[in-house]
Amino acid sequence: MTSLTPWLEEALAPLGEVKVRAMFGGYGVSLDGLAFGLIADDVLYLKCDGGTEARFEAAGLAAFTYDKGGQPVAMRYRRAPDEAMDDADMMREWTELALSAARRARKTGQPRRAPRGAMTRPW
Repeated sequence: MTSLTPWLEEALAPLGEVKVRAMFGGYGVSLDGLAFGLIADDVLYLKCDGGTEARFEAAGLAAFTYDKGGQPVAMRYRRAPDEAMDDADMMREWTELALSAARRARKTGQPRRAPRGAMTRPW
């Protein structure tokens, strides 16, 4: 369990049951069985897609990337706003965006990661 788990469970309780599971050196975050986020290095990243990514970009939220064979790989997850980590209402608002992206991905079978070059490293 990550240090963010209790807070996420409490903040998102009005939306449903939050589960945080260890996976691939980080944690997957789901709500009522729908994966919408991940936690890496104690940072929450929320799922985005073509319908929500502009909002994340406008807020200046960095994409989640990892290194694979010396090459950065970007996934369709963006950092949650720092302000949302202290404001349950704001966290629910951003989580709703992530859930909408996750629902669309489930329906369309969208690839798990963005096409190469679609996003760049945040640093």
